[in-house]
Amino acid sequence: MSMLSQRLQLKVAQKQILTPSLVQMVTLLQLNKLELREMISQELSENPILEEGLATEEDELTSQEIQSLLEKERVAEPADQSLLDALHGAEAADAEDSVRTSAGSDSADTRTPGEEAEPSRDTDPFEEIDFGEFFNDYLDPGYRTSAPEQAEGPTFETFLSNPVSLGDHLRAQLSIEVLNDALRAAAEAVIGNLDDNGYLGSSVEELAESEAIPIPVMEEGLRVVQLLDPSGVAARDLRECLLLQLADLAEEDSIAWRMVEEHIEWLDGRHSKELCRALDAAPEQIGAALELIRTLDPMPGARYCSSGVQPVEPEIFIFKDGDQWVIQTMDEGVPQLRLNRSYRYLLERSDATDKNVRNYVKERYASALQLIKNIEQRKQTILKVCQSIVERQGEFFELGADYLRPMMIKEIAEEIGVHPSTVSRAVANKYAHTPQGTLELRFFFTEAVQGPAGNTTSLLAVKRMVKRIIDEEDTAKPLTDEQIMERLHEEGIEVTRRTVAKYREDLRIPSTHHRRIRK
Repeated sequence: MSMLSQRLQLKVAQKQILTPSLVQMVTLLQLNKLELREMISQELSENPILEEGLATEEDELTSQEIQSLLEKERVAEPADQSLLDALHGAEAADAEDSVRTSAGSDSADTRTPGEEAEPSRDTDPFEEIDFGEFFNDYLDPGYRTSAPEQAEGPTFETFLSNPVSLGDHLRAQLSIEVLNDALRAAAEAVIGNLDDNGYLGSSVEELAESEAIPIPVMEEGLRVVQLLDPSGVAARDLRECLLLQLADLAEEDSIAWRMVEEHIEWLDGRHSKELCRALDAAPEQIGAALELIRTLDPMPGARYCSSGVQPVEPEIFIFKDGDQWVIQTMDEGVPQLRLNRSYRYLLERSDATDKNVRNYVKERYASALQLIKNIEQRKQTILKVCQSIVERQGEFFELGADYLRPMMIKEIAEEIGVHPSTVSRAVANKYAHTPQGTLELRFFFTEAVQGPAGNTTSLLAVKRMVKRIIDEEDTAKPLTDEQIMERLHEEGIEVTRRTVAKYREDLRIPSTHHRRIRK
C-alpha cells in the first residue's frame, strides 16, 4: 500500500511578469492628453523629487548621475556592534562640545556691534537644511510635531454649480405642491422610475405593487408628475408624450391631436394623402398640423440628463511644409517634469542623513526617473505611429475622405516593431489636428472591401459611394439595395445586398419605400 509523502522539488520555468514600471508605461500610453495632465499633477503632489519646469543640461547630467547611484550595488552595512560604537562615540563628542560651549559662554563677546559671526569653514551647508520640514508630511502622524495646522480655504470648485438632474428638477416642483403623504409617496415613486428621456419604464400596476401603494393612488400620483415641467414627462410611450404636450397647448380637439392619437405611424411626412382621406382634412390643414407636431419634444427629459460635451484636445499637429509632411506634438498645458537637485545630496552623503530617509529618497528618485522615461517613451511611440499613418494616408490629407486607404493596426505594429496592442493603446482617445479637421487616430484604421478595386478602397470610402449613389437617384423611383449593389459591382466593389443595407443603416438613410416622394 503506497503512502502519501511530502517532497520538495525544484524546477526551472519561464514566466512573464508585468513589472510596476511596465504597468505604468502601458497605463500612460492609453491616456489621452487631458488624462495625462491629471496624472502628472497627481505625481507632482505625491513625489517631492519631481518639480515642474524645463530641464537644463545640468539637470540632465544630474539625472544620469542619479541613475548610476540607483543602479550601483548597495554597500554592505557595518556590523551592529560597530554601529553601537559609532553611536556612543558621537554621543561623547556631543557631550564634550556642549561642555566647551557652556564654558566659553562666560567669556565676553569680542565682536563689534553689527558684526556677524563668520561661519566655520568645516561646516557643510548641506547640514543646515531642515529635513524635518521636508519630510514632515511623509512621516507617521504619531511622530509629527504638535504645531497647529493651517486650515485650507475653500477651493474654486466649491463655487461651481452642479448640473440639475431631471429628478432634482421634478422634486423641486413637487415640494411646493399641496399633497397628502400617500399621494406624495406615489409621485416620488414615479419620479424615481423615470429613464433619461423622461419616460416611465414601469407600469402603474408594477409600481403600485413594489411600493405597496393602491393603484388608484399611484395613477393619481402619475397624473401629478405629468403636470410638472417639462411638458410630456412621465409618459409611457411616444403617443402619450406628444398628447401631453398638445394638451398643454390646448390642442385637444385639433387635427394634430387626432393625427397623434389615431395615426402616429403616418407622421413621417410621406403620408399626407392618406392623412387627408382618413381625417377628411385639406392638405393645408395637414401641413399645418405636421408643423405643430414637429415643434414637440419626443424626449423631454434628455436636456436634464446630458453628460455634457467631452472636451477634445488634439495631441498631434499634422501639416505640410513645402513638399514634406510635418508632425508635431502639442504639449501645451502638459507639465514638464525635472528632478529636484536638492535631494541629490541625500544619496551621495550617506553620513549626512538617516538610513530610512536615504532609502525613501532613493525610492522616490527611482519612481521619478521611471515616470519621466515612460512619458518620453509614450511620446515617441505616438510619433512613430503618426509617422506611419502620414506615409500611408498622404492622399487623404490632401484630397479628402474619398482617398482614405485601408490600413490595419497589425500592419503599423509590424512596421514600427511593437505589439498590436501597443498601437491600439497609442491611438485610443488620441486626436490629431490635420488639414481635413480634428480626427481621432483610430479613424485612420479601416478594413478593405472585396473586389478588383477593393484592395485600395476603404470601408469609409464605400459608404460614401453608397451615399453619393442615393443622393443622385430619382426621388420618385429610388434605388433598391440590390440596384445599389449592382452599381458598386460596376465600379469594382464586391459587396452583397445585405452589406449595402447595413451601410445604408449606418448612414441613417431610410429604405426605398420611405425615400420615395410621390409627386
